[in-house]
Amino acid sequence: MSKESGLIAPHGGQLINRIASEAEKKEFLAQAETLPRVTLDARAQSDLEMIAIGGFSPLKGFMEQSDYDAVVGEMHLSNGLPWAIPVTLPVSEEIAEPLKEGNWVRLDDADGRFIGVLELTQKFHYNKAHEAINVYKTDEEKHPGVKVVYDQGAVNLAGPVWLLERDPHPLFPIYQIDPAASRAAFAERGWKTVVGFQTRNPIHRAHEYIQKCALETVDGLFLHPLVGATKSDDIPADVRMRCYEIMMENYFPKERVILAINPSAMRYAGPREAIFHALIRKNYGCTHFIVGRDHAGVGDYYGTYEAQEMFDNFDPAALGITPMKFEHAFYCKKTEQMATSKTSPSGPEDRVHLSGTKVREMLRNGELPPPQFSRPLVAAELARAMHK
Repeated sequence: MSKESGLIAPHGGQLINRIASEAEKKEFLAQAETLPRVTLDARAQSDLEMIAIGGFSPLKGFMEQSDYDAVVGEMHLSNGLPWAIPVTLPVSEEIAEPLKEGNWVRLDDADGRFIGVLELTQKFHYNKAHEAINVYKTDEEKHPGVKVVYDQGAVNLAGPVWLLERDPHPLFPIYQIDPAASRAAFAERGWKTVVGFQTRNPIHRAHEYIQKCALETVDGLFLHPLVGATKSDDIPADVRMRCYEIMMENYFPKERVILAINPSAMRYAGPREAIFHALIRKNYGCTHFIVGRDHAGVGDYYGTYEAQEMFDNFDPAALGITPMKFEHAFYCKKTEQMATSKTSPSGPEDRVHLSGTKVREMLRNGELPPPQFSRPLVAAELARAMHK
């Protein structure tokens, strides 16, 4: 626990802040036109932001080779601290070649706007197939995470970073609650135990059920939808957030729930990403983290509960956040309520559960998901978005 607030300590013990001070910003801007430039894609920009605000604590920048190798091979940083996903800045050989270690590199967004600085301490080659197999458990390019690895540059740039300025989120400024702010909000409410919930999908009744089951045992619920880069066929972030707003207005106790955005990008790394997501929520101040069916999965690459089993590979004290493991929830016709196989007496014929693919298909055909699957107000919002 953090002595200052009574809250859980950030991963590594200190909440990192890599947002440039006014003096640093002035110095960087003075050299803006003379620094070599690297343009960040959507994932790298999200990673820069997450490092800067402390969401990726204890990282202060993009990983050097010692941390990269340890994470890819053993799921810990070079100092032994648990970490499951490499956070790197890959560029092409052509871009990397003229960059000198020890110098600053200007980081631009896709529009050419100066948004950050990298102190280049190292540049190194890496094995893409090795990263794919270890992190994603497959080398198939049809896996969206693997495709990103294969499409990116062959050289990783490493070193500490600074975010030039913390801008309000263009779509969800009121829900941009960074780790320092979420921790302050938890402390203000007197919450000692907080459960975090990760999602990249619109909320449905199964989500609501496990969230409320978890909320029965802790002080507060931190609803934390991911709004960074996702697959092209995922429901857009603005639609998902409207669904959560509807749930907050109608179905959750407002004084016990906080809705905020997670700016990071999806990796679709299944079990490893479940650990990654848990550590991010630890940095935001959560003591517990919900891990459901096929967390961060895609296709058939991971076992149904493989993400839950991954937590058993780590020392709970070193991980520092408690997973709350839930089975697949469904509507039980026999008991007329949400349930899992642990609580339902019914057989498969009396269980209503639809896949996200099936729901999207129904919405495209002008059909609303049944109320046993989705709250009608949420279903109506999804239908409106689908037929814009």
